[in-house]
Amino acid sequence: MTPTTIILIIVIYFGMLLFISHFISRKDSSNDAFFMANRNAKWYLVAFGMIGTALSGVTFISVPGEVGAPSGEQFKYFQFILGNAVGFLITATVLLPLYYKYNLVSIYTYIEQKLGYYSYKSAATIFLLSRTIGSAFRLYLVVIVLQRYVFDHFGVPFFATVLLALALIYAYTYKGGLKTIIITDTLQTFFLVSSVIFTIIFICHSLDLNALEAFETIKESNYSKVFFFEDFMGSKYHFVKQFLGGVFVTLAMVGLDQDLMQKNLSCKNIKEAQKNMYSFTAIFVVINLFFLGVGALLYVYASQKGIEVPVDTITGKPRTDLLFPEIAFNHLSLIPSIIFLLGLTAATFATTDSALTALTTSFCIDFLGMDKPENVHKTSNVWKRKWVHLSFSFLMFLVIIIFNIINDASVVSMIFKIASYTYGPLLGLFAFAIFFKHRRVRDVLVPAICIVSPLITLWISSNSNILFGNYVFDNELIIVNGSITFLLLLVSSKRMMSEQK
Repeated sequence: MTPTTIILIIVIYFGMLLFISHFISRKDSSNDAFFMANRNAKWYLVAFGMIGTALSGVTFISVPGEVGAPSGEQFKYFQFILGNAVGFLITATVLLPLYYKYNLVSIYTYIEQKLGYYSYKSAATIFLLSRTIGSAFRLYLVVIVLQRYVFDHFGVPFFATVLLALALIYAYTYKGGLKTIIITDTLQTFFLVSSVIFTIIFICHSLDLNALEAFETIKESNYSKVFFFEDFMGSKYHFVKQFLGGVFVTLAMVGLDQDLMQKNLSCKNIKEAQKNMYSFTAIFVVINLFFLGVGALLYVYASQKGIEVPVDTITGKPRTDLLFPEIAFNHLSLIPSIIFLLGLTAATFATTDSALTALTTSFCIDFLGMDKPENVHKTSNVWKRKWVHLSFSFLMFLVIIIFNIINDASVVSMIFKIASYTYGPLLGLFAFAIFFKHRRVRDVLVPAICIVSPLITLWISSNSNILFGNYVFDNELIIVNGSITFLLLLVSSKRMMSEQK
């Protein structure tokens, strides 16, 4: 597929999103529609659209690429996904009822009610930092694909490609916000799911395999090992580490994250929000298994056709993230290439548009106080919200530029590694607020605790071979971070004389 064809498809795709955005927001572009979709969203639309938000371009490219990574990843990621599923169920049964009970717009106002002003601001700041970095990394992955296979052909610099991508996302989200995104993400998830299914079909056709033969090929390949129980101390792939990491990363990055919870809170009531989470969980597990299958088939295809893993232009090292686009754009026919492009675009922009809306919501509620009775009817709120939305778009641009300079790792592993440090304190804050209702923290110390905890965690991780006999941490590091925050809060707190109302 030529670069010109790719650009034409992207233009048509975003034209469709802009049309949907205009149609939905033309009658109501209020802050209530932007923040909460007027609390009238259909649970099945939210559930289906959340698939695109949760998966992103990382799942679409990096997860299949890691299946055949030199480090021997294979299907180990599915251990993490099983932990994710448990985390989703805990979120649905424990956290969602809590949020609906207090009728929250920003979930971090719960921390204000339970722990205090500085604790509240700390939680909101952690989210803003974590989501900005995480979403920027996810968008970065797609931008480097577009840069390599499209815009380098026209001599367009990397920063201009990033600006273009963010400008397009801003254009169809700045009016309608969540109300628009629930519809556009449903459409984008449809493209994502269709893309992975059709990709499997096309690769199987190229390999002359039917469905049963494809299953057997994956099963008998060197890429299909799922469960790793060897070397608990020294291997980061051990089942217990991956599973527990999956549970607690999900609790932090979904259950304590304004982005995905904002969509759940847009449902009419708790029952519909829980139906959304249960159905979303089932689809999420199946789709990720499909992506791992795509990864195995890609490496089988590459081996038969003599295709090498593309080399990163900056580091000069093989980059598994680029294997899928390399095969789709340069070794498959036009139709599979178009389907891949639509799926990739849908997966990534469904994540970024949702993140920008959640970041805007959190800042407007948690720092500008737009939900306060004295502010809620101010006519200046709408244009303030639009400026906040634009500011976060620019901030994400800066993060992507910085990451492009320093990154040489697989994006999927980098995202979860950083999340272990940035989201960890949120686990500690919410756990303390939920389980210790009769203790009062020294609120003014909480910002320092949220800084010290990740630093202690980093020190522990860096010296784990000395402290714990060559123990190697992976995603379960977030448990350590959250536990340290929790213990520091406990030590600095005191028992209240009377029960907190």
